[in-house]
This record gives sequence, C-alpha cells and structure tokens, in this order.
Amino acid sequence: MEHRGARRRRAVLVVLMLLAVQLVSLARPAYACGCGAMVVNPKTTLSVNRETSVVRWDGRTEQIVMSLAVSGNAPDAAWIMPVPHRATVKLGDSALFSELAGITAPADKELSYFWPHSNDWPFRWGGGDTAEAPMPGARAPGVGVVGRERLGPFDVARLTATDPDALRGWLKSHGFRLPDSLATALRPYVAQHWEYVAIRLAPSERYGHLYGTLDPLHLSFASDRLVYPMRLSRLARTPQSLGLYVLAPHRMEPRSSIGGAKPEVFFAGRIKPKGTAVGRLAGDDGAFLTAIDQGFPQPERISGDHELRRAAADTPYQEVRYTYVLMKVGGIPAWLLTVVGAAALVSVSVVVTALVLRRRRRRRGLPSPAGRAPQAEEASSPGSPNS
Repeated sequence: MEHRGARRRRAVLVVLMLLAVQLVSLARPAYACGCGAMVVNPKTTLSVNRETSVVRWDGRTEQIVMSLAVSGNAPDAAWIMPVPHRATVKLGDSALFSELAGITAPADKELSYFWPHSNDWPFRWGGGDTAEAPMPGARAPGVGVVGRERLGPFDVARLTATDPDALRGWLKSHGFRLPDSLATALRPYVAQHWEYVAIRLAPSERYGHLYGTLDPLHLSFASDRLVYPMRLSRLARTPQSLGLYVLAPHRMEPRSSIGGAKPEVFFAGRIKPKGTAVGRLAGDDGAFLTAIDQGFPQPERISGDHELRRAAADTPYQEVRYTYVLMKVGGIPAWLLTVVGAAALVSVSVVVTALVLRRRRRRRGLPSPAGRAPQAEEASSPGSPNS
C-alpha cells in the first residue's frame, strides 16, 4: 500500500513539473538575438544557433547586414529591430560572410622543434610528425507605417512609434505576438524617437518550418555615430554571444562592455578587396576592418546599445595559428642525423686516437739512431786500446 502511494505521489510530481515547464514556455515567447528580438508562437520552439553581423559606417550612414542560423519547429516567426533613423531594407549578399571569414582567419605559421615528441618516431610507430598548438498596413494610435514590402522569404514592415504599447498592439494585430516585457524594453527607443523594422520570417520550402541559415538582410540608415542596438538582448534567458565585423575609416572599439565580458578583437587591418561582396560594401577606397567577439554570460546585465568609437591607433592585428613540425633535413629527422653524425664522429675519434697511441708505442720500442753512432766511432778511433 505504501509502495502504491509513493508511486502516486511521484506521478503527481511529474505532472506538476510538466505544467510548470509549459507555463514557463508560455511566459517566454520572445527570444533575444543580437540587435533584435525574435518572436514565435508560444506553442512552438525556435532557437538562434548563430548570428553574424557586418556593420559599415562612413561617418554619415550606417549599414547592418545580418545572417541568422535558426532551428526549431516554428512555422513562422517575427524579428523586431530598433534603428535610430528611417531605414531602407533589402536582401544582403550571402557571400559576404564567407569572404570575411577568410579575410579574418588566423595566419598559419610553422614552428620547428628538434627533439621528437611523444607522437613522433621512435616513441610512436606510424604516427604523424605534426601537431597543432594551442557567428499594406493599417494604423494604430501612435504608430506610423512608413513602408511594407516583400523581400524573398521576408515580409518587412518599417514603423514609427511614439508609444511602445501602441507599437505592441499594432504588431500583435499583424501576427507578432509580443510579451509585456518587450514593450517595456522598447520604451527607451520610443523616448529617443527611434524607428523599428518588423520582419515576418517565412519557413523554408524544404522543411516547412524555419531551419538553417536564413537569407541575410541589409539595413541602411543615417547615423552620425556608429551604434549597434543590443538593449533587447537583455530579455534573453541564456548566455549570448556577439560576433561583429566593423568596416569604418579607422579601427573601432566599443566604448564599454555594456554589461558583458570584455570585447576581444580577433582581427584588425585595412582591406581593399576588389570585385567581391566585401569590396562592394567597403567601397572603392576600402575600409579598416575590425572583427570583435564578445560574450554575455548574464544577458540581464546588458545596460544599453553598443556605441563604437575610433581607437587610439590603427594598429593591425591578426591571430596566428601555430603548427609545430619536427625539424627535418632531406626528409630525415634532424635529431637522427645529429645523433648518427655524433656517433660516427665519436667512432672516428676513437679509431684515430687508437692509431696515434699505437704509433707512439712503436716508436718508443726502437733504438734511436743517435744512440748507435757514438759506439761505432769509439770502436774505430785510433787511440783505443784495441787498435
């Protein structure tokens, strides 16, 4: 009887845990992703696996190209991004990101070592000899629709708003279901008279739901300062990471960490690529490329948007990936040649030493000519007794 009661209590506990999980999922339908907020139906799931952004700023105009890699079972989703001025939106060039990855890849350098390691012969038979070292609209009070267009799989609405609750109501009436927390998070942007880009993400024809890397979006707006919106990322419930390529006249750096880990530069250098996606974005005169990585272990600590400024100097930087290689001469390990050569030298030295000693011993065993000559002269001298 006690055993049956214990099983019943465990079953009730499991049901309560499942209900709690369901309530949590209903209360969190928005997912922060870099400079925007992703919104899905509470009954579906969607995760942003990777986000990569490229920012081009020439002192007057800012361009942001974003690419999202997502997974889940959501048939559609919405993405909201605040911008400081009226924005234009178009599809971006997907080749941009692979080209930048190639430009900023670590430089490969080899370092030779002399004595064999544990994975080299003779310590390891058949082992290699190298080892590597150590992202048409209706209106609502306080909302203005300044543009609506279809871009590939995206339904894009460009909005103005003086009231975040009105913005939330308009978006909800058009299928964007946002939580109250997001309306609160948008309040600072409304106070600064920012505008918004609201985008409905359509599913892929192959999967019938959002999956994989989405087509990149290219936004342009006027800005006399380089700002990357990050405030909405504080709504995230999991650690966030930011990978940012910045194309500007000079090397750029964030003014502060805005509540995250220290930003790390993994590439800095002036580039002037021609006839490429990067070249078309950078312009005929090229640009200084700064690539930045930053982690946000506790997103709720994000205090605002990233504002980037010119660094003290245009110091170039590139990571180096070292490969340690066993030193060889003519395909033969140098240490082996050295050991064999040293052994041969020792052997020759021993032989030569033995020969020299042997010759000396022989010389010591023979009578010297100087010792025999006086005897002969003595025997034949005229005044000797034998004469």
